[in-house]
Amino acid sequence: MSISTSQSNSQAQMGAFSRAKELQKKLLFVLFALIVFRLGTFIPIPGIDSNVFQEIFSQNSGGLLGMFDMFVGGAVQRMSIFALGVMPYISASIIMSLLTAVNPTLEQLKKDGGEQGRQKINQYTRYGTVFLATLQGYGLAVGLENMMGSTGSAVIDPGIFFRLTTVVTIIGGTLFLLWLGEQITQRGVGNGVSLIIFAGIVANLPAAVASTLELARTGALSPFFIIILILFVLLIFTFIVFMERAQRKVFVQYPKRQVGNKMFGGEASHMPLKLNMSGVIPAIFASSVLLLPLTLSGLSGGRGPESFNILSNYLAPGKLLYLILYLSLIMFFCFFYTSIVFNPKETADNLKKNGGFVPGIRPGEDTANYFDYVITRITVVGALYLGLVCIIPEILRAKFSVPFYFGGTSLLIVVVVMMDTIGQIQSHLFAHRYEDLLKKTDFKGGL
Repeated sequence: MSISTSQSNSQAQMGAFSRAKELQKKLLFVLFALIVFRLGTFIPIPGIDSNVFQEIFSQNSGGLLGMFDMFVGGAVQRMSIFALGVMPYISASIIMSLLTAVNPTLEQLKKDGGEQGRQKINQYTRYGTVFLATLQGYGLAVGLENMMGSTGSAVIDPGIFFRLTTVVTIIGGTLFLLWLGEQITQRGVGNGVSLIIFAGIVANLPAAVASTLELARTGALSPFFIIILILFVLLIFTFIVFMERAQRKVFVQYPKRQVGNKMFGGEASHMPLKLNMSGVIPAIFASSVLLLPLTLSGLSGGRGPESFNILSNYLAPGKLLYLILYLSLIMFFCFFYTSIVFNPKETADNLKKNGGFVPGIRPGEDTANYFDYVITRITVVGALYLGLVCIIPEILRAKFSVPFYFGGTSLLIVVVVMMDTIGQIQSHLFAHRYEDLLKKTDFKGGL
């Protein structure tokens, strides 16, 4: 019975999709925009010796260069105009969120500014994006000039003109991707910036699968190990979906009130608290902090500060100290970022103003303490979940030399973006089916 019901629902959704012309146009626009992004990752920055840089990149792919390259679909490996992708915007957004939490002026602008306040904060975020892209672009240009391969420098003609060209190109590429992401959000389906990151991550997936199967064909990996690896990846995907949907429902009661001869209110509702409120930000921060010494040591060719070289030996991915610090930093950033995005006292005050209360808890300070108690408990579970998902791929790569490496951060981004996009597509389909139902019943609405 359940199988036939699910089949009928699937057929209904397929029929609704075939009639939803507007949704089809939105999906085609998203596809076109992502193709434009992929084409841009093959346009190199002027003045780069691609052969020398390929050699240098292969030697430093285990550091920040490799992590950034994973997010931008090979743009760093080819040193293209999209080498930074939307990472400056992501960093600026995180910094703006932190400033909004600690700066009373920005916090007031966010709370009471309405749509105008939101646009103002977005404008500040764009200014921060340009500033960070300028700094990172200049640092990238200087770093490229100092990179030396076996056949010479990675830059054909170093100098002020190359630095200026690189900075302008990087800023232009980042702002274009930001504009492209906004167009996807407005005219397509899903969050544009998230879909661009998603496309960058999955772009190299076919090549990774092909190389893994080639190792199995040549006997470097056993077919049994490949099957176990596939089952393990599917299990991790299922685990992420389950944990990302997990919520702690706090029951809220609203009292009854009499208006004239009628009684209003008295409803029982619940406040859903996500198990993982911080998303993938803790994993990104922890990876960046731990891989920074390794990257600086690799780019300097061992000629940098001795402290970077010592740290790079102990903090290499897969080492015991690296795994311990990785898990510790993920848990720290989970608690830190959750404390920013969720304020128990503010939530309790808003609930009290609307006349709601948690059964058995006094409104006000006691409710705030209860929210703090609940959010602390679920954040512990969420932090352990993030740490487990991020550390397991590191152990597989270090201990079993798994070539098909899909990091925990990328797995989280792929699953979360897929869930969000599929949810929005289903919402469009349900809305279209509802409109068809109204047309069939000739219901025109009205008072």
